Amino acid sequence: MSLPKDDAAELAARWRDGVLLKRDVFSIVERGRFRTDGGEVDGVLRRLDELPWWSRGLALHLFSRERRALERARDLDVGPSLLWSGRRALVRGFIDGVALHLAKPHGDVAYFRSAKRALHRLHRAGICHNDLAKEQNWLVSRDGRAYLTDFQLAACFSRRTWLFRVAAYEDIRHMLKHKRSYAPEALTPKERKLLARKSVVASVWLKTGKKVYQAITRGLFNFRDREGGGKRLVNDAPVLAELIRKNPAVRDTAIVAFADRRSGVGLYAFVEADQVSLETQLRDELASARGAKPPEHIQVVHALPRDASGQPRTEILQLVAMNQLDLIEPMMKSDEDRAFLRDILDSRKNLRDRFNFEADLPST
Repeated sequence: MSLPKDDAAELAARWRDGVLLKRDVFSIVERGRFRTDGGEVDGVLRRLDELPWWSRGLALHLFSRERRALERARDLDVGPSLLWSGRRALVRGFIDGVALHLAKPHGDVAYFRSAKRALHRLHRAGICHNDLAKEQNWLVSRDGRAYLTDFQLAACFSRRTWLFRVAAYEDIRHMLKHKRSYAPEALTPKERKLLARKSVVASVWLKTGKKVYQAITRGLFNFRDREGGGKRLVNDAPVLAELIRKNPAVRDTAIVAFADRRSGVGLYAFVEADQVSLETQLRDELASARGAKPPEHIQVVHALPRDASGQPRTEILQLVAMNQLDLIEPMMKSDEDRAFLRDILDSRKNLRDRFNFEADLPST
């Protein structure tokens, strides 16, 4: 399935390609620049082409839901603005922020107050998001506010029906689950009670529909989505990491996923070692791995960025792999972090899919 001629012509005239953010069986999502009447702005393009035949009907349905929700939420300031939409493509505004699972706002009570306000605005407009269990659908903006993205499963209601109230309740409950993960001490007694009580619809879904959904997606189509990494991050990355760590010159490794224009999802292995020339040796060793495709990129670094507990900061490494370099600077906590980041960026490997988002790289 290709884009209609009018969609393709409009994008050719107004869209400037940038970084590929995601590619799956339902759409291709890119970040780039879009020309409006007031000039060029940062935008995110969702396009429905190059899809397998069996997903096209559902892809068009999800696209329609997102377009309708974004049109209704245009002035709410809780999600991306709709800049343009065609029959099989749309461009939404870019929100200067990172996904919740990357930002990890531990103890940030103000963020979750903002998240609660965002949901109240959305629900007052008759919109339920319906996909807020995923941390990647929550954004932490540069100023610390909460924004929502990916409205493909959103539903718009003209009246506050029973179904609306159930969907809104589940939106709030999923927000509180994230609050419990990052700021549990801030949960009120009322919020704890709400967390413990699933709606009837959610309970039935967990016992029936979700099992059918997982059987189809994971069994029939072998589809996985762990933080957007797909089945390769779930299945291949642990096997590859174990093999890499067996090399005596390796101190540690971290493997992250990134969207790849050719393969859909690629793997990027950051290897902590002193020998830069180790890359060729590791490639030869991983080429013989059974059942696990070697990573598209291997980068040897002197040290991996680590959090207070000593674990690699994969949220930073994933942004490097995805070439979203302008989003990294707010996550740097010290001069040591910035010096380390410069070392990684100077020798990063994924240069095929990049854009002009490097103006504010940290300097040492």
